[in-house]
Amino acid sequence: MDDKPIDFAVPSVRNTLQARVSWGEHVVTVGGDAPVRVQSMTNTDTEDVIGTAIQVKELALAGSELVRITVNTPEAAQAVPHIREQLDRMDIHVPLIGDFHYNGHRLLTDYPECAKALSKYRINPGNVGKGDKHDKQFGQMIEAAIRYDKAVRIGVNWGSMDQELLASLMDANAKRPQPFESKQVMYEALITSAIDSAKLAEKMGLAPQQILLSCKVSSVQDLIAVYRELAKRCQYALHLGLTEAGMGVRGTVASATALSILLQEGIGDTIRVSLTPEPGESRTQEVVIASEILQALGMRSFVPSVTACPGCGRTTSTTFQEMAKSIDDYLRGQMPIWRSKYPGVEALKVAVMGCIVNGPGESKHADIGISLPGSGEAPAAPVFIDGEKAMTLRGEHIAQEFHQIVENYIEKRYG
Repeated sequence: MDDKPIDFAVPSVRNTLQARVSWGEHVVTVGGDAPVRVQSMTNTDTEDVIGTAIQVKELALAGSELVRITVNTPEAAQAVPHIREQLDRMDIHVPLIGDFHYNGHRLLTDYPECAKALSKYRINPGNVGKGDKHDKQFGQMIEAAIRYDKAVRIGVNWGSMDQELLASLMDANAKRPQPFESKQVMYEALITSAIDSAKLAEKMGLAPQQILLSCKVSSVQDLIAVYRELAKRCQYALHLGLTEAGMGVRGTVASATALSILLQEGIGDTIRVSLTPEPGESRTQEVVIASEILQALGMRSFVPSVTACPGCGRTTSTTFQEMAKSIDDYLRGQMPIWRSKYPGVEALKVAVMGCIVNGPGESKHADIGISLPGSGEAPAAPVFIDGEKAMTLRGEHIAQEFHQIVENYIEKRYG
């Protein structure tokens, strides 16, 4: 063994400004020493007050700390304060973010109650207007943020670039002795648009710590390249996410890959997994995935973790798989209540293993674990609590008995 120990792998730390996104007394800090926050977005028609409020509640209970809603019409703007009111009645105080494009300056000016009910405004500089109108309309939105003490995310998107800026950079690039590749000029346009807009907002009077930036693209490698450079050039808090991650496995893998690399490098203060739901799938799946990314990196704990083996020829029975899923579903379902009832329970580690090979060892590493009998093994399931063998379960009701043991352990340790 070498004299020098192997270094631990831990995410790097980036020193950023800290924003405060609040509703009433509920404050969500973003950036600085705050944990990386999970954000989500509704897909309801914002004019549907009840439907939108219900989905926001679902997202918040799933673990979303910030929820973005579309504000695209006068009717949607008029609905926002009523959505906020419905949420407050349900004791859901998650901050709402207004997503504005094209007409945000008018909506924030004409509907002040909407401007007040939102906790943060998302502004896309590519969709604010062209020429002289751009700065004026951008300024109206910044003025609203200053007036009502709101945070602002300046969100630049690959698909809705400031075309005047892009054309200018392309022209300048063409005059270089050795021009950059067009994609590299696009990177520069994204970053320049975001930072220049932030500096303009500061010049108009918005506090720099209340400004967040994002430069979203749909490709993993492009996102990594853009955010690495963006992080070098500014201290603003950054929001991470692919513009369109895609559906199902592809969207999950793409988001996990891109976000994990950047988060490990200390880049990113809020994240969103822009997952296209499968038909009939809950919108909350994007929150679950975002939370799991942060938990897998050891950056946050949202729900107790359940370790289970993948199965092999020794585990021909599906008992351990069914038990692992049952325990995981149960723990996740209880978290909205347990967060306040059992502080710290989100750090609990449970192991459900399928045979004697790794079962006892993995179970000892967990807070509470069970090693089920594999094919040809004695029909006994040792249970380990805090690293020690506590008992052995036998018979047809092992799953139900272990379920009760987990409940009792949580009550005793965290209650």
